[in-house]
Amino acid sequence: MDRRISAVALLAAVSLAACSPDVVAPVMAPSAPSFSKSVGESNKHLMVVQGERAEGFAARIAAVGGTVDSYHAGSGFAVVSGLTQAATSALAASGISVQPDAQIALNLPAKTAEADVSEVSTEISSQANPTTASRYVWQWNMRLVNAPAAWAAQKLGSSAVTVAILDTGLDYDAPDLNGLVDLSRSKSFMANFVGVADNPATPADEYTPKVPADDVLAAALGRHPVVDLNGHGTNVATQVSSKAAALAGITSKTTLIGVKVLGANGYGNLSDILNGVLWAADKGADVANMSLGGGFGKYGNGYYVGLINSVFNYAKDQGMLIVVAAGNSGINLQHNGNTFSTYCDAPHVICVSSVGPPLATSTNLDTPAFYTNYGKNSVDIAAPGGNAQFTASGAIVPSAWPWGTDIASWVWSFCAKQSLVIQKAADGINGNIFLTACAAGNRLTGNIGTSQASPHVAGLAALLIAEGVTDPSAIKQRIIKSANPINSAYGRGRINVKAALGL
Repeated sequence: MDRRISAVALLAAVSLAACSPDVVAPVMAPSAPSFSKSVGESNKHLMVVQGERAEGFAARIAAVGGTVDSYHAGSGFAVVSGLTQAATSALAASGISVQPDAQIALNLPAKTAEADVSEVSTEISSQANPTTASRYVWQWNMRLVNAPAAWAAQKLGSSAVTVAILDTGLDYDAPDLNGLVDLSRSKSFMANFVGVADNPATPADEYTPKVPADDVLAAALGRHPVVDLNGHGTNVATQVSSKAAALAGITSKTTLIGVKVLGANGYGNLSDILNGVLWAADKGADVANMSLGGGFGKYGNGYYVGLINSVFNYAKDQGMLIVVAAGNSGINLQHNGNTFSTYCDAPHVICVSSVGPPLATSTNLDTPAFYTNYGKNSVDIAAPGGNAQFTASGAIVPSAWPWGTDIASWVWSFCAKQSLVIQKAADGINGNIFLTACAAGNRLTGNIGTSQASPHVAGLAALLIAEGVTDPSAIKQRIIKSANPINSAYGRGRINVKAALGL
């Protein structure tokens, strides 16, 4: 079946349900992280090749019928395709180990909320004073971390500092992001569809409907390949840097680059994520935010740990700080047995948990989020990610927030204009795709998750770099030492922008 779609057909489609103004309650039991070795139709393998083994490497792969898709000399990380089981065995016998590619999926604790913002002008007048953003009153998160004190002191970040957003892409000309995104250094790794193939032994609704690859859809829309067809990346990026038309970010002048490693459906390959880290480091990113991840068993998978460590060590050597989300499964990473948490267990990272007020009347805005992963020696720091309150029976408790009676302390951003809804097609394999009401460019979206907490820390790191603190280890220590004390299971404090800057 031809899965291509014309630009006219795509632009004419509007979802009937995906951008409803009605909010949907968070679920009490988030799904488990996804780090599956069943990668749809992918036949890629991963490896590290360094030193003398790098000589003639491509020829050895070709000799067993494979192709080198990418090779990064600095880290030794390579992706190859076309290897049969016999080929991998032959390589192993010659001293070259390869591992199958793996899959990552977003793990969201709740569906998003949305609101109208039709009156916001595209003429930006609040970049120098983010508190005048039209919906700043909604931003409990920025006030919690004392960001306004930095803005009052004109600590707004610098365009010379770059934060890479490894995610689903960016709505790069949304009013709050327009002019902050360097498209010349932005990159999409989503040239191919990634999704879970249906397992006949499980219910049919567990698979991921096939749709055209993100790069194909972006071309149909006439957009840069890094365009956000999911919405997650745009919400994440806005917390780092925003021109504050509707909503402020921790900074208002930091340069962003989009590194698209997850598609419209929230899925991506480990190979693309690790290549995305290397891309960001080689393109001069000072900070990379990774609001994605999962976990996998260490037993029998030590080679995966080595792959990840090689890439992250290279990034650190390039001077790039990596900030990662702790995850939304409500588990203790400190006592997680044999599991390697991606990417809190990787070297040289800042691992971020989530806090937030469960009710608008809450006096403790640092209440640990109901979904957040934790762990005394696994999680480094906490930041605002949003929260919700439940009764003993599991019912959601509404509260009178500045945006109306609602069920969560959302972290807001513009809703990505090209956000898509994917619905199963009648053939049971493919997906029908629809633009949502966000296409008008006048809607906000609210998210909760450690995905939202992590970019607050990335934004603070960008502020410190603008002030001359450039060593990744020194940045991490400054952020930790200046944090407000909280329950140590959720990190060594909750970030305090004012204190970190010495104001």
